[in-house]
This record gives sequence, C-alpha cells and structure tokens, in this order.
Amino acid sequence: MKIAIVGPAFPYKGGGAHHTTELAHRLAAAGHDVTLESWKAQYPSFLYPGEQTIETPEGEPFPGTRRALAWYRPDGWVRAGRRLRSFDLVVLVVLSPVQIPAYLGMAYGLGGRRRGGAGPRVVALCHNVLPHERKPYDVPLMRRLLKGADGALVHSAQQAQLARDLAPGTPVRTAGLPAHLPTPGGRLAQAYAGEPAEPWNRLLFFGIVRPYKGLDVLLRALSEVEGVSLTVAGEFWGGVDDTRALISSLGLDGRVELRAGYVPAGEVPGLFANADALVLPYRTATASQNVFMAYEHGVPVIATRAGTLADHVRDGIDGVLCEPDDVDALTGALRRFYAPGEPVRLRAAVKPVDAEPHWAAYLEQLLTG
Repeated sequence: MKIAIVGPAFPYKGGGAHHTTELAHRLAAAGHDVTLESWKAQYPSFLYPGEQTIETPEGEPFPGTRRALAWYRPDGWVRAGRRLRSFDLVVLVVLSPVQIPAYLGMAYGLGGRRRGGAGPRVVALCHNVLPHERKPYDVPLMRRLLKGADGALVHSAQQAQLARDLAPGTPVRTAGLPAHLPTPGGRLAQAYAGEPAEPWNRLLFFGIVRPYKGLDVLLRALSEVEGVSLTVAGEFWGGVDDTRALISSLGLDGRVELRAGYVPAGEVPGLFANADALVLPYRTATASQNVFMAYEHGVPVIATRAGTLADHVRDGIDGVLCEPDDVDALTGALRRFYAPGEPVRLRAAVKPVDAEPHWAAYLEQLLTG
C-alpha cells in the first residue's frame, strides 16, 4: 500500500514527532511504501511558548522525510494534496486544531472528493480530538475535518465518543497509543540495582507543564507529606512565575527543584535515576507516554485515574492510583507510596512494556477500512 503520513518529525521535538516517525518506520517495516510529509514551520511562534525544534535527532529519523509544509503558505498546502492524489492512504496526524486549516487545504488539493469516491482514503489520526484547554475555533475546525475524512483513529473510548458526537457519519476506530520512546532506557536508571536500597525520598514530574497536568495539585499534596522532595523537569506553558509563587506560599522552597526547559533524550535517564517514582497528577488526559518511559527506566508511577493513565499502572503492584483533581486523594497516594518498604517493593515489580503487540493492534486499526 502507498501511504502518506502528514505530521511533525525531526527537527520538531516531543511525543507527537516521536510517534509520527515511529509510525512511519513501523508501516515501512510492514512492507508499505511510506512517505512522511512534515513541516518547515508548523505554528506561529506566539502559539507555542518555547523552542519548537531541536538540533540533534532523538531516535532514528525516517529516511526521505519531506519538510515543505508551512503555516503561512496555503498554496503549499494545496500543492501537497495534489502530490498525494496517487496514494492509497493519507494519514493526517492531528495534535492541535491549529493544524487543521492546512489539512483542509491539502484535502482541497486531493480533489475535494466525497467520502468513498476516487482517490486516497483519508484518516484523521487524533492525539486529542479537542484540546484540554479549548479555544472558540477548536470545535468547528475539528468537526469540519472529521466530516470530510473517511475515518478517524483515536486513543481512547472517551475520545471516540467525542469524535462521533462531532461527526456522526464518520467511522471512528480506537487503538491504545503504543510506546514510541525516543531512546530506550534499558533500565539505565535502575537506582536499586543489586541489593535493595533506601529510597531517595525524591519524586519526579516530567514533561511540558500545562494547567491540565495538575502540577499545582501535586505541590499542594506534597506540602502535606514531610521529608519528600520533587524535581519538575520540562517546559512551562506560560512561564514559571505562578509556580514559583505557589511553591513559596506552600513553604516548599527547599524541597522543589525546577528544571525549566525541554529535556533532551540524553538527559532523561539521569532524571529517572534519582527518583523514587514518576508522578502524573493529571486533571484530564487522553494518553501519555510517560508511564511507558518510567517503566522503561525501572521507576514506579503515581498517577490519577484520568484518561487512559490507569490502564497502564497496576495499583499497589508497580504504582499507586488516585482520583484526579483531588489534593487529599493525591496526598493519600503519596503517603501510601512512602509507607515503610513500599518504594522498594513497588520498584521491584516494574517491567518495561513490550511495545510489539500494541503496535500490531495499532497498525491493524489504522489500515482497516
């Protein structure tokens, strides 16, 4: 099958780019003729605070990736669609509604065909059907994209229902988001290798900091648990001033380390090596790679039951679960984790996730239709 994937790839960074690239590699390994259409300029800078690109690849770039799409060149969107008219399948990777005008331009270039007509089958691969923090234009843009597509692939049952509500006539398939880590951890961060050791009494919050991820809930819970510190490593959406002020107001100045900025893949093992657990205090979620990343590095997870996070954490076995957006519940989860002997016991049960069956199921859902 001749397949085009349209989405971010190196030099763009982060989970979306990793997933797009891994998907291209997997489809090519399955015998398909794959083209990856990426971006020269994906967003205006004011829409993404921080660096959008990196200089060193994280993982293996997909050979022959085309990087021609730009948010400011609608003519390029149409030309890209025309180039893809001979393909069997076009996969539009949706990370934000900001991308949708370009995708609609590509659909026009494909010929504006109606579903089921001549030309490639078009699938919207939605990491989030709608953003966690929404703008007025998000719903109409996503509705228009979904109504014009031959199908959608989403990562949870909740997201599937949302897609069906927006575009009732569009077939929607669901597949769990498989692991697409930039570099395998190989358990390099196994701080408890050999004889059991005492815990570090340090937790880790990792990844871009946005309101829906609940860092403020974690900080309030941490203030109720003595003797435990926290490292926060990642880009801050909107700056760090509010977080610093909250840390000070809670009396946590000596217990919270802020490492603001994108964390290159080569520095990730060191972060996990000094943590007893990764904490995911999300208010809302669809899917996250961070559970897989923690387990790849031999670290248990403390998470809320938001989205699909709880699907990957075995409560009381390799992590601790609690209800989202609840300071008392998260405080209780931290205390459960730090009960005598628990950090070592939970870590001993952590195993890296076998990504192969997850990817096999994912490709099956993507290609069926």
